[in-house]
Amino acid sequence: MDKIIGTNLGNWLVLEKWMSPFIFDGTDAEDEVWLARLLPHDELERRMKKHRDTYVTEEDFAVLSSHGINLVRIPVPYFIFGDRPPFIGCVEYLDKAFRWAGKYGIKVLIDLHTVPGSQNGYDNGGITGVCKWCKNKDEVQFVLTVLERLAKRYAKDPALYGIEVLNEPISFSVYMTAPSTGKARDKEEAKGSGYVSMSFLKNFYEKAYLVLRRHLSEEKVIVFHDGFRLGRWGNFFRKKGMKNVMLDTHIYIFAMENFVPFHAKWVYQLYMAFNAWQLRRASRHIPVVVGEWCIANRKAQKLADDPAKQEECRKIFREIADMQLKVWNQTAGHIYWNYQLFRDKKKPFDESWKNGWDLSRCWLNDWISF
Repeated sequence: MDKIIGTNLGNWLVLEKWMSPFIFDGTDAEDEVWLARLLPHDELERRMKKHRDTYVTEEDFAVLSSHGINLVRIPVPYFIFGDRPPFIGCVEYLDKAFRWAGKYGIKVLIDLHTVPGSQNGYDNGGITGVCKWCKNKDEVQFVLTVLERLAKRYAKDPALYGIEVLNEPISFSVYMTAPSTGKARDKEEAKGSGYVSMSFLKNFYEKAYLVLRRHLSEEKVIVFHDGFRLGRWGNFFRKKGMKNVMLDTHIYIFAMENFVPFHAKWVYQLYMAFNAWQLRRASRHIPVVVGEWCIANRKAQKLADDPAKQEECRKIFREIADMQLKVWNQTAGHIYWNYQLFRDKKKPFDESWKNGWDLSRCWLNDWISF
């Protein structure tokens, strides 16, 4: 595969409340860990089965293939094998994804998206405001066993592109500015939380590489998230003798807007120029994929609900897409977040285009052409 043109299948096997809030009905849980703690087990099983059975189906893989998508990144939880009660395992759904991917000529990148105790304190890390997995040796070892079991299970599957070791381990600067930091539901549980140091991350990545390569041939890619430190890896992976590896970085226009009070076109252009420089610099040592990006931006969203400004809104989305793709296409590829958001009657699917996160809506409105 020359260049990755992909999308994430997020919110399928790892829940994010903002993407399907109805699953959390009847609770005040803000993340998947607390949903599992608060719901009766039978009800949790029922909701998870309904969601997983319907949120991604074979039809979606047919749609993806017809639009030229050649890879899906599938976030999976640490409890995928069903061995961490009260959580409901989901490996059978990943099995289905591999069958569908093989049928439609799509590659799969397995992304370990959560770990016990969390690696970032985000809801997408499983539990909001808690970030202390890296301080628990037993849980670090457990995560290595999960990676090994995934490698063993799918190593020979021709649809496997590779395995991403860990999604978004958080840096000091991001941890200190993240809106979720300090917002744990249980303050006692959050005690000891902090960022994931570079020394820990390098050590863990070395161990994970060796564990995975016991089972994965060198044609399968091992992917490492940059830990929000794209410029700090240099030739680390080459020095350690790692072969066929890739660095994943996540770049969001929307995140930049949190720190900039105005949203003129030149601001976006300057931000993209900076990222282009960062990506070129990192790519001298290791292939880089933009593993998460989207066209969500405040400038367009301010217009989205005004019927008289719909076309202007669409124009901004198209410009934001083109601006980013010019940069991403100079890398090993790009993977959109997310394929879809809502599939429920409370949030009409045909309305979800307005936020810019839903790639299936962007396709249908012809805003993004890969």
